Amino acid sequence: MAQGVLAASFAVSGTNFQVTSGKLTSDGLASYVHTDRTADGTGHPVALLGIGTARLSDICQSAQVSTPMGPVVFKLTAGGKAGPVTADNLVIDGEDLVGDARFGTAQIGRDASTLDEVPGIRGPKGKFGLQAGDIEVAGVKSHAWSATGGNFRLKGLKLGVSLDGEKCF
Repeated sequence: MAQGVLAASFAVSGTNFQVTSGKLTSDGLASYVHTDRTADGTGHPVALLGIGTARLSDICQSAQVSTPMGPVVFKLTAGGKAGPVTADNLVIDGEDLVGDARFGTAQIGRDASTLDEVPGIRGPKGKFGLQAGDIEVAGVKSHAWSATGGNFRLKGLKLGVSLDGEKCF
């Protein structure tokens, strides 16, 4: 569990979600392997991604949920023409991350307990970690179990719930 930041200290739902962004930039990244747990104790291995000050050109987040009426898609979009989406101390517990990336000052294989690029993001002693200075990822696609952060600013926010709605990807 990340120490001292808004990490996922809650039970995750039994549903992962999709996240996309045209471009993500930040002043730092720290990551290590973690396990998210649902309320019944089921574990989901994730890469905990601590992102210092995140700036996203746009964002789409969607989750498909089973209901008595059939599959419902919960979808949130923001950014684009309305302006960038920003968040401080963004922590994403993701299964994957796809995109074209540039990492400044990358350190791969660093002991997770010594990570210091993003304040408060440290893993267990002796575990694999990585960190980087400034980062840029274009064409972001990810499946995640949780996302937390401080001071989310979602310009142009749109939130919708629909039967058989369209997911982000």
